[in-house]
Amino acid sequence: MIKIENIKNEKNFKDLNEKRNIFEENISSEQKYLVIDEQTSLQIQDKIPVEEEVYDLADLFKIFSDSTRIKILCILFESEMCVYDLSGILGMSQSAVSHQLRLLKQSKLVKHRREGKIIFYSLSDDHIRKIIDNGLEHIQE
Repeated sequence: MIKIENIKNEKNFKDLNEKRNIFEENISSEQKYLVIDEQTSLQIQDKIPVEEEVYDLADLFKIFSDSTRIKILCILFESEMCVYDLSGILGMSQSAVSHQLRLLKQSKLVKHRREGKIIFYSLSDDHIRKIIDNGLEHIQE
């Protein structure tokens, strides 16, 4: 019984190799793509952002990969806040919140203003809310 299965598997393997060889013979050596043509490939390649933009976009999404930073952004949707109030809402130390705010500021997601000795943080622009809202909509589907 094992021998019959081996013979079947060997026959299937030979059939598959023959089909692959026939397929490869019919494709010219200049053709690079299986389904699309060269023009379509070039059109698609033109739509891909330049390398620097791709890296910047990847860095932006890395910032959204931390749950604490997401929570801070969601809080700042509602109101500007100081570190003291943010740490109270989040139940975290002020230094931990400050660290996350520094990363958010470096990524230009959060801005700050000083009022006396207190620094208030807010969202840099409405794009951040759209990014979060789109992400939430996606995971809730």
